[in-house]
Amino acid sequence: MNLNFGITDLSGTFSVMDVVLSLALAFATSVVVAWTYRATHRNISYSQSYVHTLIILGMLIALIMLVVGSNIARAFALVGALSVVRFRNAIKETRDVGFIFLVMGLGMACGTRFYTLAVIATVVICAVILLMHRFNWFSLNVQRQVVKVQVPADEGDYTGAIEDVLVAATEEFELISTESVRGGSLLELAYSARLKKGVTPGEVIERLRTLNAGQKATVLTGYDQTDM
Repeated sequence: MNLNFGITDLSGTFSVMDVVLSLALAFATSVVVAWTYRATHRNISYSQSYVHTLIILGMLIALIMLVVGSNIARAFALVGALSVVRFRNAIKETRDVGFIFLVMGLGMACGTRFYTLAVIATVVICAVILLMHRFNWFSLNVQRQVVKVQVPADEGDYTGAIEDVLVAATEEFELISTESVRGGSLLELAYSARLKKGVTPGEVIERLRTLNAGQKATVLTGYDQTDM
């Protein structure tokens, strides 16, 4: 009795060497991208899990491209299947999105067996990223501070006197918030400001504390915090 269930193995459309080479090259290029990301990351939001995801994503895209091949119907079926997936993790930095698209593009190149393109793109793009990091391209050296001053809530208007201090000590400033603290007994005024050259946060704090009856004054900068 001959049982034929009509099961067809489509793996013959590409060789085992094609699969191994595509996945291996996707892994190698994704590792280079991951290393570049790690070497050029500056902020405290670095995540090892994100870097691992970059490598996995590159290999996964290569696998998907091997499955899809040149079959348009299969491609549309895959889009429909993936459309039900929802990712709720927020991307912490804009550049992280760029690295995701980079490994996706490299995975697509490996999965469609454009091996030379994948290698050249990895070298060129990662070299550009390293150059931008090394020479700090397009940086804007404008350091702004946040000045917070607490004043008694029921002893007159301190705003004018505080702004006189800021006029003398800053290039520019702007009131960004007014908040009631300590059960309404104090008001906290917060200003965005850019200190004049040669003026230190400590000097600004000393001037402010002569006006606010000895209450708290704080200057927050992009690199340090001065608090008295």
